[in-house]
Amino acid sequence: MSTPHVSLWHRLRRSRRAGLSAALLALLLLLCLGTLRWSTSAMRAQHLDQTRQAPSLTYPLGTDEMGRSLLWRTLYGGALSLSLGLLSAAMAIVLGTAYGAVAGYVGGRCDAFMMRIVDVLYALPTLLLVMLFTVSVGDALEQAHIFSREIARLVVLTLAIGGVSWLTMARVIRGQVLSLREQAFIEAARALGIPTWRILLRHLLPNLAGPIIVFATLTVPQAILQESFLSFLGVGIQPPQATWGSLAADGVRLMNPIRFDWWLVVFPCGALSLTLLALNFLGDGLRDVFDVRSR
Repeated sequence: MSTPHVSLWHRLRRSRRAGLSAALLALLLLLCLGTLRWSTSAMRAQHLDQTRQAPSLTYPLGTDEMGRSLLWRTLYGGALSLSLGLLSAAMAIVLGTAYGAVAGYVGGRCDAFMMRIVDVLYALPTLLLVMLFTVSVGDALEQAHIFSREIARLVVLTLAIGGVSWLTMARVIRGQVLSLREQAFIEAARALGIPTWRILLRHLLPNLAGPIIVFATLTVPQAILQESFLSFLGVGIQPPQATWGSLAADGVRLMNPIRFDWWLVVFPCGALSLTLLALNFLGDGLRDVFDVRSR
């Protein structure tokens, strides 16, 4: 008789969508993270002539307005974008799952009070909160000289985006827990005197794997898009650092009726779109794999 772990591994191997998407994302992560060893000054020195060049054998994706290779800029920007998206999603998952599970399982006045806090935070403009947090905390963190300017900006953006992305997760998990806590297996666990924390971790959390995974695959691209908009407004990642959002914003800024350098927009947006599709397919495949009700 096969163990649950072996059965889960076989189901994961049979899921082509999850496997192909995971392989594509892993390859993209390796390529992007591999460029972090290239310093900004090294990438700037790749081409001294400050002219934009179309894609060629020397520069497969062309060059930007400073004459830098767009291939390396796209990979380097992808490393920052993916890092920010993954860290923000992890923060939102932990906060949202813990908050929603406690509120749904305890119920009563505690649930009502906790959900009213979520409603109040929902009523506030998310983008404005992120911008205010980034400007205020970011300046303080940079002046404290704990991290470098670039790392401090990335840390602040991760905390800001992750700090507002857990609200939806809390609502989803709370609704799932409200339904699951009335099931027979939860009643049996209570009758056996199992501690609350063990019921949450051992019995409820495995049944929440599907919503958590789907939310994670949606939060990562959402975080990347939020960072892109913030960079476009000038409060996100600052030059000479680059992300997919800032590269696309630079390409849009350089558009004019006289000269249209299409590669400045197509390649960063194409990398972002490919990542979004892979994350969505991965979420659909993993949801089927980890759904305990289908086993």
